[in-house]
Amino acid sequence: MTSEITQSISDQSDEMRTLVFTPTGRDAEIMASFVERLGWPCQIVRSVSELSDAIVRGAGAAVVAEEALQGEVIPHLERALAHQPSWSDFPLILLIAGGRVTVESERLRKLRMPLGNVLLVERPARPETLSSTLETALRGRRRQYQIRDQIRQAANAQEALIKTEKLAVTGRLAASIAHEINNPLEGVVNLLYLMRTEDSVENIRLYISQAEHELARVSEITKHTLRFYKEPTNPVPINVSDVVRSVLHLYESRLRAADVAVSLREPHDPVVIVANPGELRQILANLVGNALDAMRLGGKLFVRIAEKHSVAGSKRIHVTVADTGPGIPQDLLPRIFEPFVTSKGETGTGLGLWVSTELAKKNGWRIKVRSGSKPPAIGTVFSVVMPAA
Repeated sequence: MTSEITQSISDQSDEMRTLVFTPTGRDAEIMASFVERLGWPCQIVRSVSELSDAIVRGAGAAVVAEEALQGEVIPHLERALAHQPSWSDFPLILLIAGGRVTVESERLRKLRMPLGNVLLVERPARPETLSSTLETALRGRRRQYQIRDQIRQAANAQEALIKTEKLAVTGRLAASIAHEINNPLEGVVNLLYLMRTEDSVENIRLYISQAEHELARVSEITKHTLRFYKEPTNPVPINVSDVVRSVLHLYESRLRAADVAVSLREPHDPVVIVANPGELRQILANLVGNALDAMRLGGKLFVRIAEKHSVAGSKRIHVTVADTGPGIPQDLLPRIFEPFVTSKGETGTGLGLWVSTELAKKNGWRIKVRSGSKPPAIGTVFSVVMPAA
C-alpha cells in the first residue's frame, strides 16, 4: 500500500509535498530527512507566514510542533485555512508532548480546535506511528485533489454544453436573420433596376427614398444581431424592454412565417436591472424559440414585463413568455430544467432550458414554469424573476 501511495504522490509532488514547521533546534531537518527517506516530497518552512502561503498554494499535509503555536500563529493559520475551497480539508499533523492531561494541555487543545483537520502524534514519536499518520493524511489529501479534479471536469463539461447551446441558438436565428435581410435586399435590387430604366426624375427620387428605407431595415436587423452577440461581459444597467424587443425583432421572420401573433405588454417607464445583457438575451431567445416550436400551426405569443413587490418589500422584475401551444407533458414537467430532457423528440437537444436555468442561477434570478397538456390546454407560461436595479 505504501509503495502505491508513494508512486501516486510522485505524480503530483508539488501539491502533495509535506510541510515541516518545527522551529526548535534541528527538529525540522531531522523530520524532513525522515519524510524524504519514506519517499515523500518535503519542504521546511521557517515562519507561520511561509506555512500559510504554502498551504494556500497547495500541499499534501503539514507537520507542526506544538511549541510553534505561540502568539498569533493559530489565528494566522486559521485565516489561511478559512480560505480553502469547498473540496479542501487540509490535514495538520501536530506533534504534542506525551503524558497525562494537564491544565496547560487542555488550554492548548482548545486553542487548536479552530484548525479543523488536526491529527495528534505524541512525542517521542515512533517512526511507524509517524509514518502511518502521515500516510493516512496524504491518502485523504489525494482524495480531496481527486474531488477537485472531478469538480473542474464537471465545470468544463458544463461550460462546453452552454457554448454548444449558444451555437444552437445561433443556428436557429441564422435562418431567420438571413431571410429577414434577404427581403429588403431584393427590394433594393428591384428598385435599382427601375431607376436604370426610369426617365422621370420624380420617380427616380421616389425609388431612391424607397431603397434608403429598405437599407435602413437591413441596418436595423444588423444592429439587433450584433447586439445579441457582442455584449459587455460585466453586469451593467440595462433596460429590460430593449432586450425583449431586440429578441422579438430577431424572431420577427419566424413569427410571421409561423402565423404567430405577438402581444407585448410593458410598463410606460423604463424597467432597469443590473446584469449581463447577453445572458438575459440568451434566456429570452430560448424561451421565445421554444414557444415558436410549440406553435407550428400558428397561435399567439404573450410577452409581459411587470414590476412586482415581494413579501419582504423588495422590487422584482417579471418577464413572462407564454404560448398557446399544446403544453408540456405532465410526466416531463418536473424534470424540464434538467439537462437532456426535452418534449421535442429528436429535434431538441434538451439543453436550452438547463442552460437558461444555469445562467439564471448565476445572476440570482429564478425561472418559473406553468403548463397544461390535457384538454383544454392552456399552453406554457415561463416567467423570469429578477431583482430590480
